[in-house]
Amino acid sequence: MNIAQLETFLELSDCLNVTETAARMNCTQPAVSARIRGLEQSLDTTLFDRIGKRMHLTANGILFLGYARKAVAALQDASEHLRQMDDPLVGTIRFGASNFTGIYLMPAFLGCYRQGAPELEFELEIASSTQLLADLDTAKLEFLILSDHIALDERRYQCRHVCNDEMVLVVPPAHPLATVRAATSADLAQDVFLMKPPPSASRSFLLDRLQGDESSLGRVMHISSTEAIKQGVLHGLGISVLSRFVVAQELADGRLKEVPMALRPFRRGIRVINLRDKLLTPAASEFIKRLVESTGRAEALPQNAGGAQGPSHPRSGRASRQT
Repeated sequence: MNIAQLETFLELSDCLNVTETAARMNCTQPAVSARIRGLEQSLDTTLFDRIGKRMHLTANGILFLGYARKAVAALQDASEHLRQMDDPLVGTIRFGASNFTGIYLMPAFLGCYRQGAPELEFELEIASSTQLLADLDTAKLEFLILSDHIALDERRYQCRHVCNDEMVLVVPPAHPLATVRAATSADLAQDVFLMKPPPSASRSFLLDRLQGDESSLGRVMHISSTEAIKQGVLHGLGISVLSRFVVAQELADGRLKEVPMALRPFRRGIRVINLRDKLLTPAASEFIKRLVESTGRAEALPQNAGGAQGPSHPRSGRASRQT
């Protein structure tokens, strides 16, 4: 068994087509077949069923897939780690974030960070928390940035606080609720309420704070995109409770109105998550350290990335963050 066989197995498992796998691997079709045959012989099992021109993973192939992903990821991590030993501001950082954190929180910080680390590359995956945790467990990603409303086994995962996120009720400026002193849960049921469909961490957080279920909100329209929900409120489609980070610009320029709520505080934490038993690369460790330090001093992460200037690169002579 060798790394080329494992990488070929992963590619073939993804597309289930020898011709496409050969193109992806920049090799011949016979080479793909030989690698898979050699892997099956070393494991003494059949990994693929070949029915005509169609291929399917066998039960053993499905079982082996997780191990193969971890093995290849571990070798890639080892290579990346060694490359970064002399300089944690080069190489590649692979991490994941939820829709909210990936779109509204991280771009400003990443842009700032890159100023002091121009040779560092980022691969950011934006997906559901369920998918992200699966990718973290299989070592596809090094760490995640998610809401603390997502329950985790902290014996398995290390969690560090990044910043707080306040959820606010927003309506169009001419809406009847725009002038009330404090909206109640009954007020929320007076208009169409825009929210994400299940499963959604934001939706679960909202219903938890309302201490009820979806029926307590009256008429509900499900929209799977946070940005689309905001646009819906802007265009009079309904009202919603959204992160202050998401609607900061619209509140500032008067296109949306924040309505105080006579309810439990709608505040959640944002944290960075990694596997406790997995060694982070120097670049990832330095990035997480800077992220926690900078946002610990300033909650307005999207506006100024924690007031930081970016890390100092040892060969660039650039200014470092104030600590």
